[in-house]
Amino acid sequence: MKILNLRKLGPGLLFAGAAIGVSHLVQSTRAGADFGFGLLWALVVSIILKYPFFQFGSRFALATKMSLLDGYFKLGKIYLLAFFIISIGTIFTIQTAVTIVTASLATTILGNSENLVILSTIIILLCFFILLIGNYKFLDSLIKIIILALTVSTIIALLVALVKNSNSFNFTQIFPYKTSIIFLAALIGWMPAPLDISVWQSLWILEKKKTNTISFDEGIFDFNVGYFGTFILGICFLSLGALVMFGSGIGFSDVGSIFAGQFIQLYTSTLGESVYPIIVVAAFTTMFSTSLTTLDASPRSMYKCSQLLFPKTKLLDYKFWLIVLSVGTICIFSLLLDEMGTLVQIATVLSFITAPFYAYLNLKLVTSNLMPLKYKPSKILINFSYVGLVFLTLFALAFVKLII
Repeated sequence: MKILNLRKLGPGLLFAGAAIGVSHLVQSTRAGADFGFGLLWALVVSIILKYPFFQFGSRFALATKMSLLDGYFKLGKIYLLAFFIISIGTIFTIQTAVTIVTASLATTILGNSENLVILSTIIILLCFFILLIGNYKFLDSLIKIIILALTVSTIIALLVALVKNSNSFNFTQIFPYKTSIIFLAALIGWMPAPLDISVWQSLWILEKKKTNTISFDEGIFDFNVGYFGTFILGICFLSLGALVMFGSGIGFSDVGSIFAGQFIQLYTSTLGESVYPIIVVAAFTTMFSTSLTTLDASPRSMYKCSQLLFPKTKLLDYKFWLIVLSVGTICIFSLLLDEMGTLVQIATVLSFITAPFYAYLNLKLVTSNLMPLKYKPSKILINFSYVGLVFLTLFALAFVKLII
């Protein structure tokens, strides 16, 4: 295959932009700070076993020129209805969680943490108008710059931390119990991202194909770049937490503004105070890209659902859902602003519990008659996906049983 033109990279990097947010900056870093390298297994297993189901989303869209939502609808209206109901219950929590983290990081730039409600509202409104005016093409261009900036700064910080570290590494893997099991579920639920992002990925691919001709191989390559980029950065963030904070007696706070300061301190303690402005901007723009991509993708998927489920209703378009999500998120800020950790855990645990549902549907789609034979996954990938489906299902059932 020819070397891929950078302009043809897009949906995969949008996936990375949506993924490298709460799951990496918050969950992975906290895993390293609280457990050292002890939960490295959870990060690796989650990313590897979820791979087929995320890839199936891109594969289906590239091969059929349909989104996963079209596929769910063709499999049976009940599947799409279930997606619609689950999404109604999760989109507000997810958007609130990522926006609060974004606003908290913004306070490190402004130096004022007393107006997080106002700051969070400004971020939502800014994202709202960017999406209303800028459309997909602007989003596609912006994300490439943001992901590159964070990747470079994170890898440099990790290399410096490794050089400065004088302690021996302990790679003993652990399985946390009791209260920590909720954190483990949250880590797996959003590492590298919630499985419903595979739906967003399929929609972004269709948008990309409106302006660029993308072959099947180019589309899969684009996905792999984004996906394995999140893998590398996930390990980087966990390692930073382990090298700088684990064993220090200092844990991450659930208060957004305090967490943001602690996170930035991870970088400045290794790279020096002189890089503070660069790190702050890189971290903020990364979370801003997550807020932006989620605010775009959720209304986009809800609009598509509405078209399929309620074809006679013209009101439920993209702008309608964009307004509903923006207003709903702003309303939540004042109620749970100081509980960033709780919000993040609610959003991530919900993603963990619903993961088997999306995994099953994506596998069912790419092995159905809707999928052209030449583009169906190999037997090895299908068999591997069964392993992932069993893991996600048994882990979710065990978790539910444990917390009831």
